[in-house]
Amino acid sequence: MSERVRQKCSHSEEKYQTNISLETLDSGCLNSATVCGVDWTTLPDDTVIQLFSYLNYRDRASLASTCRTFRLLGSLPCLWGSLDLRSYKFDTVAAVSLSLRCKNLQRLKFPAAGSADAIVSLQARELREISGDFCRDITDAALSVIAARHEMLESIHLGPDPCERISSDAIKALAYCCPRLRRLWMSGVKEANGDAINALAKHCRQLMELGFVESDNIDEVALGNLSSLKFLSVAGTRNLKWGSVAQVWSRLPQLVGLDVSRTDVNLSAITRFLSLSRNLKVLIALNCPVFEGEVDRNTMHNNKGRILLTLFSDIVKGVASLFADNLESVTDVFQHWKKIRNGDKNLDEVVVWIEWAISHSLLRIAENNLKEFDDFWLTQGAAVLLSLLQSSQEEVQERAATAVATFVVIDDEDATVHCQRAEAILCGDGIRMLLNLARSCQEVLQSEAAKAIANLSIDSKVAKAVAESGGIDILANLAKSTNRLVAEEAAGGLWNLSVGDEHKGAIAEAGGVKALVDLIFKWPPSSTDVLLERATGALANLGADEKCSMEVALAGGIHALVMLARTCKFEGVQEQAARALANLAAHGDSNSNNAAIGQEAGALEALVQLTYSQNEGVRQEAAGALWNLSFDDKNREAISAVGGVEALVALAQSSLDASQGLQERAAGALWGLSVSETNSTAIGRQGGIAPLIALASSDVEDVHETAAGALWNLAFYRDNALRIIQDDGVQPLVHLCSSSNSKMARFMAALALVYMFDGRMDSVVPVGPSPSSQGSSKSLNIDGVGRMALKHVEEFVSSFYEPQTFNAAAATLVPTALAQIAEAIRIPEAGHLRCRFG
Repeated sequence: MSERVRQKCSHSEEKYQTNISLETLDSGCLNSATVCGVDWTTLPDDTVIQLFSYLNYRDRASLASTCRTFRLLGSLPCLWGSLDLRSYKFDTVAAVSLSLRCKNLQRLKFPAAGSADAIVSLQARELREISGDFCRDITDAALSVIAARHEMLESIHLGPDPCERISSDAIKALAYCCPRLRRLWMSGVKEANGDAINALAKHCRQLMELGFVESDNIDEVALGNLSSLKFLSVAGTRNLKWGSVAQVWSRLPQLVGLDVSRTDVNLSAITRFLSLSRNLKVLIALNCPVFEGEVDRNTMHNNKGRILLTLFSDIVKGVASLFADNLESVTDVFQHWKKIRNGDKNLDEVVVWIEWAISHSLLRIAENNLKEFDDFWLTQGAAVLLSLLQSSQEEVQERAATAVATFVVIDDEDATVHCQRAEAILCGDGIRMLLNLARSCQEVLQSEAAKAIANLSIDSKVAKAVAESGGIDILANLAKSTNRLVAEEAAGGLWNLSVGDEHKGAIAEAGGVKALVDLIFKWPPSSTDVLLERATGALANLGADEKCSMEVALAGGIHALVMLARTCKFEGVQEQAARALANLAAHGDSNSNNAAIGQEAGALEALVQLTYSQNEGVRQEAAGALWNLSFDDKNREAISAVGGVEALVALAQSSLDASQGLQERAAGALWGLSVSETNSTAIGRQGGIAPLIALASSDVEDVHETAAGALWNLAFYRDNALRIIQDDGVQPLVHLCSSSNSKMARFMAALALVYMFDGRMDSVVPVGPSPSSQGSSKSLNIDGVGRMALKHVEEFVSSFYEPQTFNAAAATLVPTALAQIAEAIRIPEAGHLRCRFG
């Protein structure tokens, strides 16, 4: 039903995780036969190690499997100082497999749920930094165990999902066990009381950065005891008492940066922070409604050299004022900072923290997607996101890419984007930046960049830029990824790009068709499979192009799509698979796809069964596929043999209050089947005429035109003609013949009426309720009704005749005049009509 991808999806952490095990690490797909005669083992060790560093874990394993030398080099500790397992299922079995390589591991990113025991099993006693996603299920006990086994920890980041089961007990355990802690950032903690915060103050004397964001119960007064703090973030945190907060926090001797974004902070507190804090350099207050309602925006830009960053201030100039003399020359503030870095460690720390804090808040603002932020995004928000895309921090790049993917979408269900926002990214060279990120060897970056490219590509200008910048090749390659989430986002990008006819050929040339078909075979269906929906949606769009439809068939796409239609239970996949089969079957005699689908085992039966789906989109696309497939004589009879007539009659009966698209396709499928005498008779006997008469009464041109076509075929047979009369079908056909704006509908209604009143009927027939019903029946004089109907047919034919024009043309025989007459009386679609004799 939809040609575009629905973008916003809630990804569960388990769904997209791939097992990482000894098999993954110690075996691979490469062997000596794949190196094409080149002796790669002669490369210098340093070169091989550098090559390993650019690969993900699976590709490292593949390369290491080629020979003993590569295996040894691939296990060197320098390659295992950092580990990102967020895309993998990380359990104790995986951890044991990794443990031999992780003795010197210092940085770990992991999926938090169920990972506490696994982290311990890594035996990475040198671990300095941990960062966990999907933290809803991590408990006090789990975090305490992690802390107890890793006393060297200096940085802990848990979020952005809320840590709902973490309380003060775990924070105290961190304080006792990790005295070297320098950075602690948690989202949505249940509670951080005075005892826990005082424990941090007492035991973690080097703690310089603290973030309790989007939390409920934080002892704000106790935070004033953290004398080592340089950076503090309480963005999104509720229930803070700002009167006491401003007084206490302004006395923090080392405080350089404070983030109070998305809180109910007021003007008085902001003023106190700026006037009383001794070393404060940066105060971030993005999206603070109370403060923004109270402040005079013209007086809050510069306060004794301190920078206040708000939605109404110039963020770029504000940050640039920290290190740039000529503010007018700075447009990309963070890139400018990277170019002029002069070894000032304190300044570097400030800018890194600003990037982190702003990227987090902008992502949250984008997720809320409120119209009131339109002006902010267009005036500076998009530019700031573009700058953050080039950050040296991968986490910041990830959040910026996710924010771009999110803020551009207006309506997820209808797949519509804010064109001005999309063009702001385009004009700011954002497509190049995102494509560069998509080329990264980091899979999380790949997926977030691909998601942003996919969403932006809904805009036709952006889609053109993506194609011209090599984006189709990049997405086609990402669709081959062994990481499910990367492949899913890439498939979404190809789905959106394939909407435009101008990009279909390029996708096929880039190997996109085969990559999409392979996705279907690679990833088995699950209960809610977005990846397969996107892959089939892209194939459906590509199948509308004749050349691409042949590519789909050659790549095994027909078998893949039929398999999904038969076995997948996810309605989104069913809908797109049916749409894809409909498009593949729509090319008539120009290729053999129509017949090939019919010959695929179970294809027609699966489509018939889908017409009974509870989902209207699935029913509509299944009916559309059956309509197109019925153009083939063998398919037509095979559809009937697997219960197609009964199913489509039932669908037509149930569609009277449904969407116009479903009504058209239900009538169209019956029209297609009615070409044969057997099917036509069966449709009449099973009650198909009454709903077709109702659909012929529709005001929607496509609906009544299709229904008229079906009634025309049915009326050729006397019993059906009688039923049309008995079911009060004469008047709707007369109305169409006289009044429809569609020449085609008028023509077919006229043909149906001519068939009905060709002298085969008795002069009087019963009409109204059937004899078995409780109502009384009545009789109808056929001769009178027939004369009335045929009079309207005559008027329809006469409407094509203008005596003056015809006589003038006949007298002169001027070709131009004759051509005008021919065009006036021509019904272009009539050449495609199918009937018993067509």
